Amino acid sequence: MSQIDFFHPPLVDPSPEQARDTSPLGWTSAARSHVGFVRSANEDAFLDAREQGLWVVADGMGGHSRGDQASQAVVNNLVSFARAEDLTQNIDNLESRLLEANKVCRSMVRGKVIGSTVAALFAFDPFCFFLWAGDSRIYRLRDGELKQMTEDHSLVQEMCALGELTPEEAEHHPSSNIITRAVGVHDKLRVEMQYTTVHPGDRYLLCSDGLYKDLHTDEIHTLLADGPAQHAVNQLVNLALERGGSDNVTAIVTQAEYL
Repeated sequence: MSQIDFFHPPLVDPSPEQARDTSPLGWTSAARSHVGFVRSANEDAFLDAREQGLWVVADGMGGHSRGDQASQAVVNNLVSFARAEDLTQNIDNLESRLLEANKVCRSMVRGKVIGSTVAALFAFDPFCFFLWAGDSRIYRLRDGELKQMTEDHSLVQEMCALGELTPEEAEHHPSSNIITRAVGVHDKLRVEMQYTTVHPGDRYLLCSDGLYKDLHTDEIHTLLADGPAQHAVNQLVNLALERGGSDNVTAIVTQAEYL
């Protein structure tokens, strides 16, 4: 029996009709993580593997034992990922590594619940893929428009979908920190995946909730568009820290450009 539920649309190989043109894309990226000013340990972890076209943010579940080890298990199982020429092989490899991270986290349990969110972006020209479980997010800035590419796996998101809460009410709901999927929480891992065609100039933000819960969407929009990737990362993290740094804060900014 499979130990992973992998929710994704059918994979298709790149074709000339789907590509923008024949020019290859290159990527620039920058990342930063900060423990914040309240928590004693940083339970966030990240991977900035530009050469492999892979970026990951993982957020160990706050309030649980060994959250930092859970997020690190996610990153440790993805850090040696080596991209292949075949798209399906790459996706299968990522799936297998996330499943192994789930097993590692489950082996740490010893009567306690530990776990980690995961938000991963994998670039495979002319596409990029988003794989996630939990409430770490991926945003895209394209032609001046900011779009959230992932949907939180959280209790308040489910309540919003049922019409029981508005997005504004969800932000301040007492259950806003309860997630419904995570690596390590159950024997069967539930991961969602979507993908989109990449355009030159597309800029992506991967972040933990310690960033977006302290910033307004328009602030994320403005700062993500501001300057090179490293500058944008610093601006985003700095503003979250200025708001109190009540949680760990992690951000990755990556951008596609023609080579």
